[in-house]
Amino acid sequence: MPSTAVKRAFRYRCYPTPQQAAELAQTFGCVRKVYNLALAARTEAWEGRGERVTYSDTSAMLTAWKKTEEFSFLNDVSSVPLQQVLRHLQSAFTRFWGKRSGYPRFKSRKRSRAAAEYTRSGFRWKHGELTLAKMADPLNIVWSRPLPDGVEPSTVTVSQDGAGRWFVSLLCEDARVQPLPVVSGEVGIDMGLDALLTLSSGEKIPNPRHGTHHRARLVKAQRALSRKAPASANRNKARRKVARIHARIADRRRAHLHELSTRLVRENQTLVVEDLPVCNMVKNRKLARAISDAGWGEFRAMLEYKGAWYGREVIVVDRWFPSSKLCSECGALAESMPLQIRTWTCGDCGVSHDRDINAAKNILAAGRAATVCGDGVRPQRSTPCGQSSMKQKAQFARAGSSLILEGMASIPHWADTSAVGASANTLLP
Repeated sequence: MPSTAVKRAFRYRCYPTPQQAAELAQTFGCVRKVYNLALAARTEAWEGRGERVTYSDTSAMLTAWKKTEEFSFLNDVSSVPLQQVLRHLQSAFTRFWGKRSGYPRFKSRKRSRAAAEYTRSGFRWKHGELTLAKMADPLNIVWSRPLPDGVEPSTVTVSQDGAGRWFVSLLCEDARVQPLPVVSGEVGIDMGLDALLTLSSGEKIPNPRHGTHHRARLVKAQRALSRKAPASANRNKARRKVARIHARIADRRRAHLHELSTRLVRENQTLVVEDLPVCNMVKNRKLARAISDAGWGEFRAMLEYKGAWYGREVIVVDRWFPSSKLCSECGALAESMPLQIRTWTCGDCGVSHDRDINAAKNILAAGRAATVCGDGVRPQRSTPCGQSSMKQKAQFARAGSSLILEGMASIPHWADTSAVGASANTLLP
């Protein structure tokens, strides 16, 4: 089977010397300063004069800033990370103009991630040792796994997390990634809180609740932090202790999600998930902590990139698809389904359903329908046919259940195929 070279980042722990740590900290500060200066210049130009500043303009500004006495310290670090952060700012504005993200925000020393990115001209790679620009000695890296043979990194990113741990990420072309053999398995995945994942096969994967297991330690550390004097050395030590607990929770959650996503991708050719609006769901004050601890968005991202690597099809069903209210046996649509109802009986066919298993079966059926129709199931931005959202939701209620009942083998002639996983205005909540 032919191999497929993919760009893959390999992250390792590193332990810089005190001198290297000081140089990297200075680089982080300069990167943050250049980003904020460029963002302020672009904002002022647009709001004050109606002018759009490009990356080339900010690059010329950087050259001018280095020549001034106020910002002469920018010459003390490598110019490569400074140029890279201007490219990142340009990408942020591109996403903003494309309405894919909000307006770029200024970087904060306390809240922003401390990182610096070096392209090929900003580091030296020799005999498996990495030496960054303006550093005399190579970094001490713990090689926990090997890099692809005969491949040199194209980009290096050095970062430090809130717990004080140093990381280096090497972006390489990895030709070892091969599509997996084709299998017949299909699975619909319903994500929840009681069970982290419920599969259409009936299997329920329990929610490990990593944050809950560390809650007592975290509460104790946060109370100790609140008692420390502001801007004191003891407060900084207490803050690091809180950050280490958060880092441990995040590491355990990420490892668990990697195991689950890898297993599902290996066992199934088609994987169907919901397009959950996690950013909106965490606004619920009662469920925000539990939703954040589940890591639904991170799990979906893992499924998507691993599916692309290994030749699997990952289908995303629209968030308005009524997976919980549809009977997976007869297609009857219940009027309401409050969250506290975990089992229910269909009034038309009399079949008793587990709420989550029934939803997973309907999610899989919706993914099959979208495949048969040759249409995706990601949300569209416009309302089809110029109809109101309420009319479109009612239309799917009539057509969607019939699509599921037909087993996706034949699509009724009256069914609007654009409604199968169409916009958020076309499907029922």
